[in-house]
Amino acid sequence: MKILRPMTILMSCLVLTANAAAQISLTPPGVDTPPAAEKTAAKPKAKPPAKKPATPAATENPPTSPQRPAATPAGPAATVKPAPAPDDPNVDLVYGAYQRGQYKTAFDLATKRATEAGDPKAMTMLGELYANAMGIKRDYVKAADWYKRAADGGDREAMFALAMLRLSGRGGAVNREEAVKWLASSAKLGNPKAAYNLALLYLDGQSLPQDVNRAAELLRIAADAGNPEAQYALATFYKEGTGVAKDTDKAVRLLQAAALADNVDAEVEYAIALYNGTGTPKNEAAAVALLRKAAKQNSPIAQNRLARVLVSGQGAPMDKVEGLKWHIVAKTAGKGDPFLDEALASLSPADRTKAQEAARVWIGKK
Repeated sequence: MKILRPMTILMSCLVLTANAAAQISLTPPGVDTPPAAEKTAAKPKAKPPAKKPATPAATENPPTSPQRPAATPAGPAATVKPAPAPDDPNVDLVYGAYQRGQYKTAFDLATKRATEAGDPKAMTMLGELYANAMGIKRDYVKAADWYKRAADGGDREAMFALAMLRLSGRGGAVNREEAVKWLASSAKLGNPKAAYNLALLYLDGQSLPQDVNRAAELLRIAADAGNPEAQYALATFYKEGTGVAKDTDKAVRLLQAAALADNVDAEVEYAIALYNGTGTPKNEAAAVALLRKAAKQNSPIAQNRLARVLVSGQGAPMDKVEGLKWHIVAKTAGKGDPFLDEALASLSPADRTKAQEAARVWIGKK
């Protein structure tokens, strides 16, 4: 069951993603230096606080490939996991039906609990069902109403979900002031998702005064609670010295933790650190394995770095056809590479056709 599917916040300030941050060279010995990682308008390199702090983006199904829409709150409503009260068998019935996908039953049971017992967990459940069209027609206004009742009753998940609705303008007008209030309340009750998203608002400098030190504190709270997006963002803070003292070792440890939690951007950066032995013992085999994993999750940076490794045979057995397949895939996604273009042109016609066909098949699967 998904705990979080918050909206994507893309601020006009800087964004920390693998596309921008993965500038560490993963160049095998004897291979030309790759071109710098492309930077879209939304992803320049992080700057010190005095200029403009870096802003990681709020995750969309938590954050994976670097896709960032317009600089306004967007995406589906936050999906929360309405936790049952362990000492209340009636609420357990509601949650059990929800877990089994019996949403209409969960709706009926939650309605009874919410209206008759005034139970905040049941109210949060109703907000979840209305927001995500589970067993009932989607209705953001009703979702916001139930989340508000549950938030007033002290439920931290409802506070978070209501904040995300207010930021995205679903169920009512955009209300950043109210969103900040509910995020702060939810974070105070220990919700790592709320702490992470509140950190973004401190970096944004629109809803709250810009404060990278406070953002770093909130990211640390969320990272310590195991939030992979916060771990990745805080790792970049440590790498750049933004809001914290620069510390490569801490950055790499956080990247490792986020990578183990399947954060694709962290997988790419941790792979690069492993390959180069930066802040961690050098381990090319582990690096290549991570690059393969991230490449298969459609990270253009990972696809490009994997292509270079396979074409050069440094860190993995040489396989030019496979490597140039990944180059073609990455280039289709906007990650070009003149060195690999030359390698593709030098292939025999038969091998070039194999690489192109393999890339076409992969792209067709996406």
